[in-house]
Amino acid sequence: MSQIERIFKVKESLLKDVGRAIARIDPKDMAEAGIGVGDIVLAEGKRATPVKVLPCYPEDRGKGIIQIDGITRENAQTGIDEKVKVTAIASKKAAKVVLKPVDGGASSIRGDDAKYIGSLISGLPVMKGDRVKATLFGSRSVHYTVNATAPAGVVLIHPDTSIALELPKKSEGGVNLVTYEDIGGLGTQVQRIREMIELPLKYPEIFDRLGVEPPKGVFLYGPPGTGKTLIVRAVARETDAYFINISGPEIMGKFYGESEARIRNIFAEAEAHAPSIIFIDEIDAIAPRREDMGGEKQVEKRVVAQLLSLMDGLKSRGKVIVIGATNIPNAIDPALRRPGRFDREISVSVPDRNGRLEIIHIHTRGIPLSDDVDLGRIADITHGFVGADLEALAREAAMTALRRILPKIDFELSEIPYELLTQLEVTMENFLDAMKEVEPSAIREFFVEVPNVRWEDVGGHEEVKQALREAVEWPVRYRELFRKTGTIPPKGVILYGKPGTGKTWLAKALATESGVNFISVKGPEIISRFIGESEKAVRELFRLAKQSAPTIIFLDEIDSLAPARGAGGSESSVTQRVISQFLTEMDGIEELKGVFVLAATNRIDLLDPALIRPGRFDLLYEVPPPDVLARVRIFEIHTKSMTLDDDVSISALAESTEGMSGADIEFICRKASMGAISACIALEAGGIDPLHVELRVRDSHFQEAVRLLSSRYRDNGE
Repeated sequence: MSQIERIFKVKESLLKDVGRAIARIDPKDMAEAGIGVGDIVLAEGKRATPVKVLPCYPEDRGKGIIQIDGITRENAQTGIDEKVKVTAIASKKAAKVVLKPVDGGASSIRGDDAKYIGSLISGLPVMKGDRVKATLFGSRSVHYTVNATAPAGVVLIHPDTSIALELPKKSEGGVNLVTYEDIGGLGTQVQRIREMIELPLKYPEIFDRLGVEPPKGVFLYGPPGTGKTLIVRAVARETDAYFINISGPEIMGKFYGESEARIRNIFAEAEAHAPSIIFIDEIDAIAPRREDMGGEKQVEKRVVAQLLSLMDGLKSRGKVIVIGATNIPNAIDPALRRPGRFDREISVSVPDRNGRLEIIHIHTRGIPLSDDVDLGRIADITHGFVGADLEALAREAAMTALRRILPKIDFELSEIPYELLTQLEVTMENFLDAMKEVEPSAIREFFVEVPNVRWEDVGGHEEVKQALREAVEWPVRYRELFRKTGTIPPKGVILYGKPGTGKTWLAKALATESGVNFISVKGPEIISRFIGESEKAVRELFRLAKQSAPTIIFLDEIDSLAPARGAGGSESSVTQRVISQFLTEMDGIEELKGVFVLAATNRIDLLDPALIRPGRFDLLYEVPPPDVLARVRIFEIHTKSMTLDDDVSISALAESTEGMSGADIEFICRKASMGAISACIALEAGGIDPLHVELRVRDSHFQEAVRLLSSRYRDNGE
């Protein structure tokens, strides 16, 4: 074997390689160094560690890079964009490996864990002092240090290797084990933060040569659960900087000047241990807007002032970088949001489809997935899910799978045998069941359980169905075609017509079939008696919809929310402001991207004319009473669970219900079935058990229901 040494630049590994001690290198470089696929080599930074070599993908070739994960980077004591020396080396089969938990995992170690861990880390090349990771059944990820190997040197773990667990004398909890490979869907944000933090801490001479001050602060903002804190934990570990985490309550003190002194002490500690990072999570709690505070909140004002002076005062704070994070960026004091304090603001938004796929891959690394699980499909249908939601989804799917083996568990045993646990497998059905339990965080306050209504459950209205498919489903499913032609999909559709014709039913079917997020809004939820609150509710509604796009906003009975302005009434000023806000949101300066507004009304004549124009509600569709063919279909839908007598003719019923709406036909079917139930129960008086009588709905029951409805219309003069 050749002993040629090669130097490579370190880059992140692929998600599927994490924890497997794999290094991916250009095949051309492998050939020049005499390294074959699957060979064991030493990757040496400040320390050497063994890795198994595989070829990198075509897009990463010709760059002189080596792709290794965070655990390998830590073992080699190197970082991303640093250089490592690669040397081929001979390895031996491991007879015995002694492992010690690193991250406080000792408390969760079971007596027979060693048997199972061996199967998880089989194939790993290790040497004494290396760190390895074992993911136990998806949820328990435990890091171990290799304390000893037999024989000594570089060894390869195989199925016959004896694994021994050495318990630490005390738990080493609190160790930060997050790496860049544990962050999914935030590649751009991580890159920008690394530019801001790693360069000033590792290479300050670059900024000295340029003659500029290095950046000193980063402000992260975005919805809860998107990964703001996770990014900071990864950066802190990868840069190996001194890390101080601040939470609001620990700053505040009851004595005069105590809160400010605590902040000064934190910055003094950071300067003493420079290079260092100060992370202020939920910064809005300790640095809110001063103009919004009352006169009694003098402590908070002094804390904000102290923070401002420490971040950009007369005294330089040296190699100390401050990172702030919040999910309500507009709540923090504007004086913080300027260069010199927070030099860069980075939005950590709700992940898109590719981001969700990366996150799902990360959270299902250790989960035993069945062959029918399609992670791409899960990524497609989880619109609006943030990283925390997807983690919860994977956990719920695993819990659903666990319920299958619960009947086999003997709860008198102290531990569940691994033989039983190895039967666990998470299926696609488990993930779909878990979807019912996990709601998207981004629209939780507006989240509604969409009923399972399909297009085939809506009788007639084929033209309207097709228009809704084109407006909502096509832009999501065929996004690339819209991009190529520069076509902007319609922003909104109004469905109008008589009551009971199926407008709301069409909206339910659209919500189910499109698979996108669905927000249902009722007028009274928007209107408030306080000035400005109604408009704020509209702004918040559209903000959340854009944040979790693609989203459908459904406004039922929109005439009560946006009547024609100038119509008078005691609430006219409120409704006028609400309408103005709607007009601005739907076709204002800000682009309404990924949000589709569907409205329904039976009084389109009452709507404000400014709403009914292209660019706002582009399409208006009348939903007329169903024709005879549509009525046949509606009768079939509502009678599919009934046992009909031979004398029932669906076509005859459809003919006799001319001018009736879908809601009327649903009433007729329900009334007819109640008539059949009543006839069965009446048999009980004759000593016959109604539960053992065949329940059949007869034509007479339907005719009685039709007569009842017709007489009601006559009485109302319709």
